[in-house]
Amino acid sequence: MSLLEKLQKLIDQTALEVTDLQKQQLVQLVELLNKWNKAYNLTSVRDPDQMLVKHIMDSIVVSPYLAGERFIDVGTGPGLPGLPLAILNPDKQFVLLDSLGKRLRFIRQALLELGLKNVTAVQSRVEDYQPEDKFDVVLSRAFASLHDMLYWCKHLPREKGHFLALKGQFPAQEIKELDKEFEFIESISLQVPTLEGERCLVKIKCS
Repeated sequence: MSLLEKLQKLIDQTALEVTDLQKQQLVQLVELLNKWNKAYNLTSVRDPDQMLVKHIMDSIVVSPYLAGERFIDVGTGPGLPGLPLAILNPDKQFVLLDSLGKRLRFIRQALLELGLKNVTAVQSRVEDYQPEDKFDVVLSRAFASLHDMLYWCKHLPREKGHFLALKGQFPAQEIKELDKEFEFIESISLQVPTLEGERCLVKIKCS
């Protein structure tokens, strides 16, 4: 079975609406990641089939919860979840931020080959990045503890913006220890087809 057929089977287990072009772009992203990974060691996931589940599906299940127009993916690594989400949401703008040059080189090449016009790749430490235009949502996936993410990124959301952190199990202790300047809004359980273990999306705003 081809990667495209495997992706289709995974998407069929969700309520996501994905066009044929978007499916092709998602598969192309996996192929690029697999190719670059051999030289640049961008991810510990080596098998393209596993990349479909652990990187593509794990990213795009967040798509229904993206409210607003401007998003930043902090500590994006090789563009996750930012690139898959940008493919699914061509009408929204994404900034992908990481401090490591090799990751940014991969992202820029991916943008070129996938023809994505709604992504800006930025090489910077998050605490040094001072954008003129703030964001509706600050996204992170496996970036840091909630405390660190919020502390380093609190200058990034707009006045009514918020944070979305992709987590495994519900981080009860981390939420309990939140500083008073942040307010926990909700935790959304995510269903990622064939992925073992729990996934949730933690939504927080500045209080």
